[in-house]
Amino acid sequence: MLARVYSCAVIGLEGVIVEVEVDICPGLPGMDIVGLPDKAVQESRNRVQAAIKNAGLEYPRKRLVVNLAPASVRKEGPAYDLPIALGVAILTGDLNPSCVESTIVIGELSLDGIVRHTRGVLPMAAMARQQGFKRIFVPEADAAEAALIPDIEVIPVSTLAALLAHLNNHHPITPHPPVETEQLIPSVLTDFSDIKGQEHVKRALEVAAAGGHNLLMVGPPGAGKTLLARALPSILPKMTIDEALDVTRIYSVADQLPPDLPLIRTRPFRAPHHTISHAGLVGGGNWPHPGEVSLAHRGVLFLDELPEFGQHVLEVLRQPIEDKIVTISRAQGSLTFPANFQLVAAMNPCPCGYYGDPVKPCTCAPATVTKYQKRISGPLLDRIDIHIEVPRVEYEKLSDRRLGEPSEIVRSRVEAARERQRQRFGGSNIATNAEMRPADIRKYCVLDDNGRALMKTAMNQLQLSARAYHRVLKLARTIADMAGSDPITPQHLAEALQYRQRTEV
Repeated sequence: MLARVYSCAVIGLEGVIVEVEVDICPGLPGMDIVGLPDKAVQESRNRVQAAIKNAGLEYPRKRLVVNLAPASVRKEGPAYDLPIALGVAILTGDLNPSCVESTIVIGELSLDGIVRHTRGVLPMAAMARQQGFKRIFVPEADAAEAALIPDIEVIPVSTLAALLAHLNNHHPITPHPPVETEQLIPSVLTDFSDIKGQEHVKRALEVAAAGGHNLLMVGPPGAGKTLLARALPSILPKMTIDEALDVTRIYSVADQLPPDLPLIRTRPFRAPHHTISHAGLVGGGNWPHPGEVSLAHRGVLFLDELPEFGQHVLEVLRQPIEDKIVTISRAQGSLTFPANFQLVAAMNPCPCGYYGDPVKPCTCAPATVTKYQKRISGPLLDRIDIHIEVPRVEYEKLSDRRLGEPSEIVRSRVEAARERQRQRFGGSNIATNAEMRPADIRKYCVLDDNGRALMKTAMNQLQLSARAYHRVLKLARTIADMAGSDPITPQHLAEALQYRQRTEV
């Protein structure tokens, strides 16, 4: 008799239904697993055998063959332990095959039969519902995550013995109730009111948030660059449910979803260390997994001490910044991960950090300063819309007990500007001004005679490239949206131009 139990694999960020077939064949006692399994799947034979015995069941002293179909899909991870164990229980007569019809089974087994956490449960549950399955058995620790998907019954499983008792109607398990996403509380963020001084930098951050623009802060150590960057998510628009599910799916696949937080409601803020590899930044591995740029999807990627990052690491950011996706190719195939993030970078003007500081003199030689600034390539700097200097904060502002404008008020202005963009780009896949293509720029960034004359002068004096020219127009469009203006005036254009790079950094 052939036993068939359905499970699920994760390829990239999408689930793929897997048929777990278990059969008895002639030969010495043991278990063979076929169907392109990795090392963790191959080791299931030992975990399943011990878990079945410790659950009080009889493990057959026969040759078992487990086939994971389709064989063309690579199977990785221990999520197939539980469905294999149920297949064995069907062969031994301890379970009726009809009990697992229209059901997806996912879970790693410990030797004593406890069902452990499995990564990627959210895309698996989404695929199960899409393929018409009625139930899904998941580890108890992952039940809340699976319950985010509506119209599918989620059964939390603590042990193999408890699952068998449930399927045999001895001790039914109560299904996990659907998770009410509106009741989940976002995490606490750094508030704008905590930042002393730096009003012009706050304005630049507000413009960046309103249009989804990339930003580079340059200033001496201790000026507040990191604090300013950490405050940016607090003024970004709140994520919609679709955006939250999109982000949560990435964190689920990357196995970075907090155990007490089934749904991420706060925009991600990722700040990788400058020693990160390019595979860690954009994703990679023998079978690719999401990198930091994908974990920052719909949020902020903060690169502190930008020149300290490896040059090759920084250059791989070019494609994600432009295309909002990352494509990773391997011999087995290619995978695409979303990477629609805002890049916020910070750097010192020189190795000692005080080049151009009016108070503390710089101790670096001119050649050292130039070499340090040259670590960041021109093409990468050209893709950053806003370049802003962050000076040291004066004592009077630091000692002032008055609080600044709170993030909630700033966010309301940002959301108003984003609403104008939603109305403008309604029906397209463009969400912010920073994502406009050349055709959109020609349509929505029309300049009058004074504006064209100003841009012509700026092109000559600032030596703007074609890309920089378009980015100035997109930035001016955002500033006009914040002012509630349909036309782009010379004042909007002038503010956008002041955010362009002036010195060689």
